[in-house]
Amino acid sequence: MKMPVYFLLIGMCFGFLACTPKTGQEISETTTPQPTNEPEEPPAEAGPCATFDDVPNKQQVMRDYVLYRDFLKAEDWDGAYALWKKVLATAPAADGKRNTVLTDGIRFYEHFMAREDTEAGKQVYVDSIFALYDKLDQCYPEGGYIPARKAFDLYYEYPDRASKEEIYNLFKEAFDKGGDEVPDFALNPFSALLVDMFREDKISVEEAQEYQQKIRDVLAAGLNDCEGSECDRWETIAQYAPSRLEYFETVKGFYGCDYYADKYYPEFEDNPEDCDVIRTVFSRLRWGGCSDDDPRFQELLNAANTNCRSTEKGTIGLAYECLRNADYDCAVEKFQQAISETDDPERKGEFLLLIAKIYNAHLKDFTKARDYALQAAEIRPDWGEPYILIGRLYASSGPLCGPGRGWDSQVVVWPAIDMWQRAKNIDPSVASEANEWIRQYAQYMPNKEDVFIRNLKVGDSFYVGCWIQRSTRIRTAD
Repeated sequence: MKMPVYFLLIGMCFGFLACTPKTGQEISETTTPQPTNEPEEPPAEAGPCATFDDVPNKQQVMRDYVLYRDFLKAEDWDGAYALWKKVLATAPAADGKRNTVLTDGIRFYEHFMAREDTEAGKQVYVDSIFALYDKLDQCYPEGGYIPARKAFDLYYEYPDRASKEEIYNLFKEAFDKGGDEVPDFALNPFSALLVDMFREDKISVEEAQEYQQKIRDVLAAGLNDCEGSECDRWETIAQYAPSRLEYFETVKGFYGCDYYADKYYPEFEDNPEDCDVIRTVFSRLRWGGCSDDDPRFQELLNAANTNCRSTEKGTIGLAYECLRNADYDCAVEKFQQAISETDDPERKGEFLLLIAKIYNAHLKDFTKARDYALQAAEIRPDWGEPYILIGRLYASSGPLCGPGRGWDSQVVVWPAIDMWQRAKNIDPSVASEANEWIRQYAQYMPNKEDVFIRNLKVGDSFYVGCWIQRSTRIRTAD
């Protein structure tokens, strides 16, 4: 996966190089040389990060620079490469203000590597790419762009070259150095790594809290300051990073009251009589440490007393009490106990579905949520609600199974729609809700072109991996 943002900042000719040589000029050296493991160094007297002003043949080097970039724009890779090597060996820092020569080198090596047939040959190019990263670190140590880009490539392209911890630390360096100027391509992989590192007990709660906030701050700044097509990239990130960071909601005390109130209370305002919503929002605010005298808490309590007062006693009463107090393990245990204490299939199904909703809304364990929903559906085979929930689990998995947009994130809609269609087929009482979910998500299915370029056909069977692991049918949004 390559991000075009890499080269948005580095493709401009300099203002003082107003006249470029004619592109028809002959270039004698067009055969691509095999790169060495270390880029050529500039003359010792000029220094390892020499600029145009540091070399005696300044005009010639500037001419080579402009000419190789012209060839590069024309996709004459071999002709451009021959001239680029000369500039790299003489003035790798160009005008001293931009890293164009070195980042162009990475483009060259990636391009030629794609044409290489042997693993040994590919490895030489990879070594050369990372030698250029070392040069970038040496010549442009300020800011977070270089460690971010290096970490990005290691994460997506060369994961065997560095450990997860090393890649994570490079992203950390990028955020520490870059502040709100961290490049957009760093946010999604760093969000995923941050969650993984915490789940594996490799970083502390305090470190996870610090860097999730930095991710959110960079995202907020990007969404606020972007212009034009640049905003599309930030919107893609906004669909992914916050969803990945939701994992930390399972950690008691990680987020404070305001986080839960800002995120969940609007759901109650939109559905003030829905008991499932009231229970979820009340429990979320309780989990977040909101005080009992918080006005929002009082509104929820009044709504619960008016619309959702439970007369349940015994085990079920204890289960609901645990849920209200945000003691989710206790709630699951008590609902399981209640299931074993009744022979009524409707009650068993109701309690199983409640456990499924706890795993979905509070514990963020989609697999267990599906398992309990399927158990509920098995006990009550004419009940559509479990399949409504499973469809929602699948539809919300785009950020878990892909980057938030694009093929991997879109295909999860297919099994989701399968579930909603099944729900309305077996239970007419949920048909309206199922149709609304289908209408809402059908627009996010892949389009015809996405299907065609993968040599697939509408109607064919397709296996969706990730945690879903289900076969479905290919459909398109257009």
